[in-house]
Amino acid sequence: MRFATKALHVGQEPDPRTGAVTPPIYMTSTYSQKDQKEYDYARGINPTRTNLERSLAALEDAKHGMAFSSGMGAITTAMTLLKKGDHVVVTDDCYGGVYRIFTRIMSAYGIEATFLDLRDLVDVEDAMRPETRMLWIESPTNPLLKVLDIRELAVLAKAHRAVSVCDNTFASPYLQNPLALGVDLVVHSTTKYIGGHADLLGGALLTNRDDLHEVLRFSQNALGAVPSPFDCWLALRGIKTLAVRMDKHCDNAEALAGFLHDHLGVARVHYPGLRDDPGHALARKQMHRFGGMLSFEAKDAAGIVDRLRRVEVMLLAESLGGVETLIEHPASMTHASVPREQQARQGITEGLVRLSVGIEDVEDLTEDLRRILA
Repeated sequence: MRFATKALHVGQEPDPRTGAVTPPIYMTSTYSQKDQKEYDYARGINPTRTNLERSLAALEDAKHGMAFSSGMGAITTAMTLLKKGDHVVVTDDCYGGVYRIFTRIMSAYGIEATFLDLRDLVDVEDAMRPETRMLWIESPTNPLLKVLDIRELAVLAKAHRAVSVCDNTFASPYLQNPLALGVDLVVHSTTKYIGGHADLLGGALLTNRDDLHEVLRFSQNALGAVPSPFDCWLALRGIKTLAVRMDKHCDNAEALAGFLHDHLGVARVHYPGLRDDPGHALARKQMHRFGGMLSFEAKDAAGIVDRLRRVEVMLLAESLGGVETLIEHPASMTHASVPREQQARQGITEGLVRLSVGIEDVEDLTEDLRRILA
């Protein structure tokens, strides 16, 4: 079964009792155990959540899927694989929430993180220690769209007996499948492309390893960061159109990247779909298309946030992956929790602007960019 078909049918089968084409939402906190023992309490199990977990696993070609109340809920649960004294190597250009949780929360529990440009495999090898237990990958990265060699990083992690984790939110399962490239654990914020409509919060973990699934399923229930049945149902509805939405996101992003690349007011565009992008060749190997995310650096950074308010179609807002185009300023918005000196090391400049390109008419989006850059 191919991707678009799986997105419509796995976990979305008609209700066996009534034949309803759209499965019902099971809005219950507990279950009568008079005639059945599979369901006991909704923190541990819910039929709507089970449907979502089956669907997500199918999209990533995973054996096991687990759904959470947010992307950070999934990330925090993944970190229960670590213990005091462990070390983690993390991509330096990562989601601000990941940087924050490693530096301000996990560090207090005796877990140390090294932030590194994972494109240099020699540097990654040098950073690995006997106590390194996890390699945290994002590709493409946030917000500079660096493309990492997922297959080689997974091999390197395995050689050091570390769990390889890849946040696949930017690409979505439609464009990239890290498990097929050898990764142990995939993370998603289902709030983003999987939900697709900016109307839910959710996260997911996917794996083919039975041992990881056993530990993480226990943590999922024990910690309780589980999604509501309604959010699960919304995510399932979003999944049905994921393939067609992603193609439109990619079409528009490719067009806008080309426009920005040639604009005199732009110093640089970060988008793997551009032929002169450092990650272009690798992205062609490990991605189906180049995605709907891009960032660019304005030559004139003065008053950049005020200039972003000139948009008429795009929305000045954090988050990503919805049908509407979002534009934001990483240094003061999504990555504000990253210290300025770390931002400078990563290349998050004052003139950097990030776009989550939606599915509007691309000419309207281009006109908005002209207003910003005028």
